[in-house]
Amino acid sequence: MPSINTSMGKFRDWGLLLLCNFFWACQPTLVNLVQNEMGPLFATFFPISIATLLLIPIVARERRGCSAPPSRMTRADLRDFILLGIFGQVAAQLLITWGTAPKWSPAANTSLLFLALPICTCVMAYFILGERMTPLRFFSFALAIAGVAMCSSKDLKGLSLSSGKMFWGSILVFLSVNGSAFYNVYCKKVLERYSPLQVMLYSYYVLLIFMFPITLAFEPKGFLDLPHYSLKAWCGLLFLAVFVYALAMVIFLNVLTRLDATQAGLSNYLLTFFGVPIAAVVLKERLTLPMILGGLLVLGSTLLITVYEEYQNKRSESLKEESHE
Repeated sequence: MPSINTSMGKFRDWGLLLLCNFFWACQPTLVNLVQNEMGPLFATFFPISIATLLLIPIVARERRGCSAPPSRMTRADLRDFILLGIFGQVAAQLLITWGTAPKWSPAANTSLLFLALPICTCVMAYFILGERMTPLRFFSFALAIAGVAMCSSKDLKGLSLSSGKMFWGSILVFLSVNGSAFYNVYCKKVLERYSPLQVMLYSYYVLLIFMFPITLAFEPKGFLDLPHYSLKAWCGLLFLAVFVYALAMVIFLNVLTRLDATQAGLSNYLLTFFGVPIAAVVLKERLTLPMILGGLLVLGSTLLITVYEEYQNKRSESLKEESHE
């Protein structure tokens, strides 16, 4: 009976991971959709504001249920949250919204570029945490860059600062992926003192403080047009706020307390699996051959540092054990 309960628990957790990755996969399509009526700054700031309001009571309840006294925020903690908020959250959320704007990087292309997240995380871990960077990892990162370029190869000919929007859109999305990688890696420094939900909420605070004056200065029309947005735009904004920026994160962090981080992280491959057909159905987007080939290059770079490198490490360990015997 315990084994059955364990199996059911794992089945439930993987079902939850399936659900939250589906929500995240909707993000490129939704931000493309809502930007028909607003700019990228407001399309980022407003739904995250709603998500923050939803998260405040959840974090408050978590702190009330904690037996240990709450940690006092130090200057070092404040510095870390500022870095997480600006170089993590702002970079990840704003750049993907900007890069997935209509006529920039298509949502399907963005979903393919999500495949670069593991290799970008690996590179960030090398620079921030001092983890080992092997020649294979450098090669994988170069392969991922080539894949990004191929996804937007249509715009590479005659590229100039005033043209090639798909190329620049892909670059913005790739920088957004690196923002997510920075957030995931740098969080390790902060999670020793704060819970995952607290880290997420406090980094949202920084994002809102940073973006509010910028949004107000450059896109004040977004606030003025609130009563005039279409039902489609409101549905997109609320879905982003409730399901992408709040519920999906809560689900993922909750499952992470029961599953190994590596196992949970592998579920992010579902982002592309879901994202491409969602973009095809909702936005009527079509995949081109260069986009498919570029996506395969990015996937190949990721497989090199996940499946192949892990296989090589296990093989080396087994050879060492045999030599000792």
